[in-house]
Amino acid sequence: MATVSIAAWVHGMVQGVGFRFSTQHQATALGLTGYAKNLEDGSVEVVMCGEQEKVDQLLAWLKQGGPKHARVDRVLSEPTAPGNYSDFKIKY
Repeated sequence: MATVSIAAWVHGMVQGVGFRFSTQHQATALGLTGYAKNLEDGSVEVVMCGEQEKVDQLLAWLKQGGPKHARVDRVLSEPTAPGNYSDFKIKY
């Protein structure tokens, strides 16, 4: 299977609610690599790499609102160059 890489920016109440940790848990369960990182504008950047079907599943989870204490208003995404990630990390 071909590996794809997607960068997503999640906007809403997504910082201070365990969003990155929950995203890491979901991504790891799906076998994806990449990272989740808080941005200065209050959004979270998520880069996910792996099989298309698994990336689509994580993207759908993000769009559905992520963890229960988060509020996702919108998710923007676009293909990105695959990074050299060995696992899914939380970036600070």
